[in-house]
Amino acid sequence: MLLKRRDFIKLGAGLGAAAAGLTPPSARAQGKSVFKASDVQPPGYPTVVATENLGRKLAAATNGRLSVQMYPSMQLGGEKETIEQTQIGAIQMLRVSVGSMGPIVDDINVVNMPFLFRNTAHAEQIMDGPIGQELLDKITASPNAGLVALGWMDSGARSLYNTKRPIERIEDIKGLKFRVIGNPIFIDMMNALGGNGVAMGYDQVFSALQTGVIDGAENNPPSYVFSNHYTAAKYYSLTEHLIIPEVLVFSKRAWTSLGGEDQDLLKKSAREAQLEERELWNKYEQLAMDKAKAAGCQIVEIADKAPFQHAVKPVWDKYGPKYQDMIGRIQAVG
Repeated sequence: MLLKRRDFIKLGAGLGAAAAGLTPPSARAQGKSVFKASDVQPPGYPTVVATENLGRKLAAATNGRLSVQMYPSMQLGGEKETIEQTQIGAIQMLRVSVGSMGPIVDDINVVNMPFLFRNTAHAEQIMDGPIGQELLDKITASPNAGLVALGWMDSGARSLYNTKRPIERIEDIKGLKFRVIGNPIFIDMMNALGGNGVAMGYDQVFSALQTGVIDGAENNPPSYVFSNHYTAAKYYSLTEHLIIPEVLVFSKRAWTSLGGEDQDLLKKSAREAQLEERELWNKYEQLAMDKAKAAGCQIVEIADKAPFQHAVKPVWDKYGPKYQDMIGRIQAVG
């Protein structure tokens, strides 16, 4: 049934794209376009709010000719499904983790390396600068992606949480099953840390924690709290092993039907959304931590991260040489 449904979505999108191709450009320019936007996170989440505000700015700048309809909370599927739908044009705008994009555009896997950035400020500096733009351009230029990368959004640092015990030392990870994004780098990372990496869609994590299919997961504080994972997994350890940016992408099929002025307006609006989301993020992250503490969750500070950093050396040995030049440029900044 799932395959049939997906085929149906693809067929519908293909027919829609074909129909759009038959419409004269002048007629398309006159009509209204409502861009369908997707996010796995709930209403009020910084990435959702920033994208909704982007839509309002578009509508104001074009007198309602262009607008955005947001579908939060995985209404249109998990990250894998919504990437596929954006590639075929059934969704026009998507906020997605670079962790999920790495298997599609290998060049951007560099920012998925564990402990690559010194801290979140270093990551922001990189993504706001020429390296960040270069990585966006690699997504847009990729023939496999079928996407136009509009801008970055912050998602803080990712840490470990689980249902079994507080993780204070690397030995505490041993034998625990942790959900990771379906990217070989993350599976290898979790295994190198001593756990068992289980690739799983974000939409499945909460029920898997409740039923014991997994013992834990790794994510930032807002995802931990506002997707209710904290109600099942009471131990949150601040390993901060990954700082993965989020990316706002647009369907290349839909993009090619837009005029140059509209494309420029979207790029400008996305840049503004990138900076706005960062301010929202900082407040939301603190709110999440306060809520977790109030609920009795045990927040564990990791005083010495060196053992965790040393443990992932096999991951760097395996994947690092491929991205050696870019890694050197990133580490030289700041």
